[in-house]
Formats: sequence, structure tokens, C-alpha cells
Amino acid sequence: MTTTMVRDTVAESDTKQRILRAARERLLADGFAALSTRKIADAAGVPLSQVHYHLGTREEMVLSMLGEENDRLLERQAALFSEATSLSEQWAIACDYLDDDLASGYVRILQEMTAAGWSSDVIGERLREMMAGWAGVLADVARRAQREGIDLGGLTADEVAALTSALFIGAESLILTGMERDGLPLRTALRKLGGLIGLVEAGTRTWDAG
Repeated sequence: MTTTMVRDTVAESDTKQRILRAARERLLADGFAALSTRKIADAAGVPLSQVHYHLGTREEMVLSMLGEENDRLLERQAALFSEATSLSEQWAIACDYLDDDLASGYVRILQEMTAAGWSSDVIGERLREMMAGWAGVLADVARRAQREGIDLGGLTADEVAALTSALFIGAESLILTGMERDGLPLRTALRKLGGLIGLVEAGTRTWDAG
């Protein structure tokens, strides 16, 4: 590859990333329903044609942005659950991550696209793939807990993953709609569930010791 070709490739990559950053900024400001590729192009400082050239449709652009971020956070979560720490400790860290992801805007973007996926087969299919990745990580954690003798109350690993996913996603949705500001202690309640998990772990250890 010649120096000119390398320079052109780097320039294209820089332009694409600039557009993705602008798309994220506008999505958080306007929401997906009002998201305008014209505004994205203006925010990125590029012609509108460059937005479509590098990232296709509005839906493809946002899914590309969300996909990159989702993959990175999924790796973070998998690394957490691979550590030799207790489930209750991992739950506490997962609650810390929730705070981080709310602050960063990731949760808002995910929820925006989840709502869009209700009426778009393309978006819905991609969101299901992303959520399946999270559910897979959670199911692996539950299976490991079962192998360690922790009683899941008759739930299968997949059922634990389903309930945990619904718990966090539901809490995220309510937090974004302002229910927490209105006095519904969502994140506090999630953190206190870690204490219940700790009691289950303690009971398992007591049984093993006996």
C-alpha cells in the first residue's frame, strides 16, 4: 500500500469516527425519532453525502455506533464475571457499571433503539442479537453458580438470565423516564438485591461446612 493510499484510508477512518461521534451527540440531544442526518453532517463538519457514503442509512449509522459500544461493554461484563469473586460482589460492581452507563449515555441510546426496534424489523433483529449476547453472559454466570452448589430456587440458568435482563432493562427504562426523581428507589433496590444474593451464598457455604 502506498503512502497516499494509507493517508486516504486514515482520513476515511477519521471521517467515519467523526460522523459517529456527531451521531451519538445528536441522538442524545434529539432522540432517535427526531434524529436528522442533516444535523449530524453539520455537527461532524462534513457534507451530507459523506454521512450516507460512510455509514448508509440513519438506522445503519446508529446501529453501527451502538454495536461498537455494546461490544466493548459486553467484553467488560464478561471480564467481570470471569473473576474469582462472589456473586454478591459481582452484583455490586454491575450496579456500579449501571451508574457509569447511565452517565455515559449508553443506556439512553440502547433504550432509544429498543423502542425503535418495535416497529423496525432491521433494528429489532440487531437489538435481539445484542441482547442475546448479554443473556448468554448471564446464563454462563448462573450455570457456574449451579456448579458451585448455589440454589437457584428451581430456576434454570436461562431463566435467571431472562429475569436479570428484565430487571436491569426495566429499571433503566423507569430511570430514564424520571421515576427515580419522583421517589422510586430503583438503583437503591437493585443494590440491596446484592445483599439477598450474599445471604444465599452464605447459606450455601454453611451447608457445605455442615
